[in-house]
Amino acid sequence: MKLYNSLTRTKDEFIPHEPGKVSMYTCGPTVYHFAHIGNLRTYIMEDVLEKYLRYTGLAVKRVMNITDVGHLSSDADTGEDKMLKGAKREKKTVMEIAKFYTDAFFADCKKLNIKLPDVIEPATGCIDEFIKVIENLIEKEYAYEAGGNIYFDTSKLKQYYLFNNFEEEDLQDGVREGVEKDGNKRNKADFVLWFTKSKFDDQELKWDSPWGIGYPGWHIECSCISMKHLGEYLDIHCGGIDNAFPHHTNEIAQSEAYVGHKWCNYWFHVLHLNTNDGKMSKSKGEFLTVSLLEKKGYNPLVYRFFCLQSHYRKSLVFTYENLDNAVIAWEKLLAKIAKLDKNGEVDTARFEELKRDFVEAMDNDLNTSLGVTAVYNVLKADTNDATKLALIADFDRVLSLNLIEEAEKLNSAEEPAENDEFATRIEELIAQRAAAKKEKNFAEADRIRDELKAQGIILEDTADGTKWKRA
Repeated sequence: MKLYNSLTRTKDEFIPHEPGKVSMYTCGPTVYHFAHIGNLRTYIMEDVLEKYLRYTGLAVKRVMNITDVGHLSSDADTGEDKMLKGAKREKKTVMEIAKFYTDAFFADCKKLNIKLPDVIEPATGCIDEFIKVIENLIEKEYAYEAGGNIYFDTSKLKQYYLFNNFEEEDLQDGVREGVEKDGNKRNKADFVLWFTKSKFDDQELKWDSPWGIGYPGWHIECSCISMKHLGEYLDIHCGGIDNAFPHHTNEIAQSEAYVGHKWCNYWFHVLHLNTNDGKMSKSKGEFLTVSLLEKKGYNPLVYRFFCLQSHYRKSLVFTYENLDNAVIAWEKLLAKIAKLDKNGEVDTARFEELKRDFVEAMDNDLNTSLGVTAVYNVLKADTNDATKLALIADFDRVLSLNLIEEAEKLNSAEEPAENDEFATRIEELIAQRAAAKKEKNFAEADRIRDELKAQGIILEDTADGTKWKRA
C-alpha cells in the first residue's frame, strides 16, 4: 500500500514501525459547536483509512483527542479560548458545552458510519502528562518562561517548517486575519505550551502547575495524548490540511524534542470541503451540519457516498445540486443491488479476481473514487449474483455505505411511500415544481421533472394534484 505522505510530499510505501501493527492518531474535534460537514469529510476519510488497514489484516490501534480546553481563536496564541466562547454563547459552563457537543459529534459519526477510535481522550484528563512533558522541555532548554507563560523555542530546531518550504521572514505572526502579536515570544514562530496569569482573566478551567495556575496550549495536548496511549513511535497522524501548519508542525517540534528521535513516519491530510464562496466554516453562510441535511431529506450515507466519489487530496465543492446528483447515483446503485438474487454459491476464483480492482484502487493512496467504481464493475461483471453480493459486502467493510442493507429496504417496501425519507424528498421536489409552475417558471418545472425521471420517478398531473410512481 502506498500513501501520500505530507512530510515527504511523495507517495510512500506504508511500512509500520512494528510489523503487523499500526499506531494511528487522529486530531479530534474542539467541542464548542456542532461539527460541520467539512469537518466530517476529514473524519470520513480517516475512517476509510483505518478500516482499509484492518481489511488488509493489520492490527490498528487508533487514538483521538477531544479538545475541551486550550484551543484559542487565533494561531498566534491570542484570542479567546473557543470553549469559553461557546459557553458564553449558550450561557452554560464549559463542561456542559463540552459534553453536549461531544455527544453531538459522536451522534454524527454514527449516522455517517464512522467507527469511533479505540481510545478517545479529552484534554482535561491529561493535565499531569502535559506538565511532565513541559518540565522536560524546559530542562532540555527547548522551552522558556516569559510573561507568565511557557513557550517552545523554535530557534533550537535544525528545521521547523517541515510541511512547507517557508522562509522564516515570509511568515507573519500568525497566519489568519485579526491576529495580534505576542510580545513575550523570543521568536515569532515560538508557541505557548502553558498559559498562566496573563491569559485567563475569565477562563473557567485552570489547574495548578510549577509555573502558576493556568491551562495547557492546544498543541501540547495532541503530542501528550498520542504518546500516552501509543508510545514514542507513531505510524500515522491524521487531520485536515488546515492543521498542517501550525498545529502539526508544532506537534512534531515538541514531540521530537521530548523523545529525542523521529516521532511520526506518515502524515495523512484531507483537503477542504468548499462551497462556491470558498472554504466552509462555522462563521459564514449556512451552517451545514448532518442534522441540516437530514432536515432537508437527505440520507447521511448519501453524503458519505458523495465524499467517497472524490479523492481525499482534492478539494471538494459542496452544493445541493452536487449532492442531488449523488442522490441520483445512489438510488440507481441501490436499485441495481436490490435486483440481485441471494441464492447460489459464491465463485471463489472469480471473487478473488474481481476483488483485485478494489484492492489496487485502495492501495494506490486510498483512491475511494476507483473503490466505488469497483462496485459498479462487480455489478457489470460476468459472474453470478451470489458472488456479486459477496464482493459488495466485502468492499463495504471499508466503504461503510450499508449498500446491501439499504438495497434491501427497497425490496421490503410494499409501496414506495413506505420509505419515508425518500418519499419526503420526492414530495418536496414536487412542491418546488408546483411553485415554479405557478410562477410560470416552466424551465425550472421541467428541470425538476427530468431530475425525478432520472431517479426512476414518473409524475402524473391529475385533478387531485401531482401523483408519482416508480418507472
